[in-house]
Amino acid sequence: MMLFSILIANYNNGSFFKDCYASVIVQTYENWEVIIVDDASTDNSIELIKEIIGNDTRFKFFANKENKGCGYTKHKCVSLAEGDICGFLDPDDALFPNAISEMIQIHKEHNDVSIVTSKYELVDLKMNTIEEGNHGSAISFGKSYLTSGSGAMTHFATFKKEKYDLTLGIDAKMKRAVDQDLYFKMEEVGTVVFLNEVLYRYRIHDHSISANENKFKAHYWHFYAMINAYKRRKENQIEIDNFTKQEIKILKSNYYMSRFARAKKNNKHCVKRYFLLKAIVTFPSYNLKHKLKSLF
Repeated sequence: MMLFSILIANYNNGSFFKDCYASVIVQTYENWEVIIVDDASTDNSIELIKEIIGNDTRFKFFANKENKGCGYTKHKCVSLAEGDICGFLDPDDALFPNAISEMIQIHKEHNDVSIVTSKYELVDLKMNTIEEGNHGSAISFGKSYLTSGSGAMTHFATFKKEKYDLTLGIDAKMKRAVDQDLYFKMEEVGTVVFLNEVLYRYRIHDHSISANENKFKAHYWHFYAMINAYKRRKENQIEIDNFTKQEIKILKSNYYMSRFARAKKNNKHCVKRYFLLKAIVTFPSYNLKHKLKSLF
């Protein structure tokens, strides 16, 4: 019977962990473990989490001595996992009772599958449903996750540990978009399956990693992950849909223009000139009219 490792990277979200915990212990699939790594939380997360899990040996708690960031902590979660299949669960979110059983079944039936992803729903602070998430879909034929557009792969994403070990693993340097980087790597070593079923409950609150100012930070790290995926596939001659040279120049130019727009809005004149110049140098003829207007 396959062991499933639920991976939880926590930073200051202990107050929400009760609902996360409750969703785990009612899973219809019973052979699981939970790896929790706290990233030097500054609130009372450690005390709250330890009190909730008690002496249940299925929950294994670890703590970083100092704050290391999302990439480092999630990398550590995987390295500590003993399961055949792994899946990340944020401490402020929750699973549907059949989430693990549905995922395990797909992985058991398809040895070539490296990662399985599903649909999700948005919930409020009290776990009341707001609406179904508007992302999550099968990747179009002939495309890859990298080139099919954002949002195709979302929670709940689970991956085979043996396939993960064929990759470079989670980039410990990354502060945001860690899951996106993982998805790019996993599709390079196996098949992607989308399960058209809501299995994950994503809580919306002010401290969410995708909320407010964090959205801009996530944009940078998503760009970083995409560029690295492009380079990796070119260097390793991976036979999977990848960007063309022109597409990568468009991606870079658009990214630099978004940085320019933000700097302009914040009246950071030197910064905005720098990113406008980067956008022009990267692809001079692309969107030239807009770039020229931006000079004034």
